[in-house]
Amino acid sequence: MHRNTLIQVTQNGMGTGSEELGLKLITNYFKLLDADGRTPKIIVFYNAGVKLICENSPAIETLQKLDKKGVQLLACKTCLDYFELSDQIKVGNVGSMPDIITLQADADKVINL
Repeated sequence: MHRNTLIQVTQNGMGTGSEELGLKLITNYFKLLDADGRTPKIIVFYNAGVKLICENSPAIETLQKLDKKGVQLLACKTCLDYFELSDQIKVGNVGSMPDIITLQADADKVINL
């Protein structure tokens, strides 16, 4: 079920403090979203959050499952370029900040992680 919800992922993990714990938390979060069927319509990734859709991300398998279920995954091109990750994307699409702004404006609900 895709509600008109947009999730924004702005860091390489979830929460602050331990980076290792943050990666475990975000991976588990995506797994639970997938398992219980409350999937959002869109997940956007910017700043260090773009690292989650690239090679060696512990969340990549679950994000690929969400993508196959129709969740739109969009990463900020400027951010990918900044981190030199444009050639390491494993799931989702690349968009611009105007794309993200439009998706935010059109969403009924925006969740920030």
